[in-house]
Amino acid sequence: MRQPDDEHLVDLAARLERDDPRFTRALGSGRPARPREYRRTRAWGSLAFAVSLLAAGMALPEGILVAAGLVLAGIAVPLFDPHRDRPPR
Repeated sequence: MRQPDDEHLVDLAARLERDDPRFTRALGSGRPARPREYRRTRAWGSLAFAVSLLAAGMALPEGILVAAGLVLAGIAVPLFDPHRDRPPR
């Protein structure tokens, strides 16, 4: 006979598989990967692009490049927050 806790574990495993299949596959193979909320490749790429725009705007005195770099940096920094998708309490 199945225990009530088994149903909760099966439900949790199914929800994890649905939310982050890459993490679940890696965990099943014995080589865990970072969960989706801790992958920051896009954030680092956005920030690098923003800083390069900012540097180019300062090297070539172009205000539009400086402004674009500052705006993109402001957009890229919140991407580093792992809990940005959760609603505030």
